[in-house]
Amino acid sequence: MTKIPLRRITARALPIDDQDRVLLLHGFDPARPDEPFWYTIGGAAEDGETLPEAAVRELFEEVGIRANADELSGPYGNSVIEFNWSEYAITQDQTFFAIWVGADAVVSFDHMEQVEKDTTMAYRWWSAEELESTEEDFFPTDLASILREITGGGGSA
Repeated sequence: MTKIPLRRITARALPIDDQDRVLLLHGFDPARPDEPFWYTIGGAAEDGETLPEAAVRELFEEVGIRANADELSGPYGNSVIEFNWSEYAITQDQTFFAIWVGADAVVSFDHMEQVEKDTTMAYRWWSAEELESTEEDFFPTDLASILREITGGGGSA
């Protein structure tokens, strides 16, 4: 089956807690439900939206954490990736931003779009060490390095 090509400019939000862990979502491609993976929060910028604005909008929509664009730090890396998801062949420009969240941050899937609710199974806070030692799939694959750059080895900004 031929995939529909899609080009996206995305902002990825990396919530970091007081233990220098990053929040990731666990989900799957509906075309491959038996191959789950961990991924960062984020999505495509909408018309007229800056990347930091897109990052905080996605942060609220995907995990219910409210923030302002001026609370973000970064960007921490920019890359172009290609992957398949459902019927799409996606080329994605992605830029990563960090935001420090308190230990009391509450994660909620209430504001997700239905397709996100249907394909997101869980969330988890990950340390750089856990990312480096896990056998589970996560994206981006260099996330442990990005997390270490953000945290500087410890402590919040």
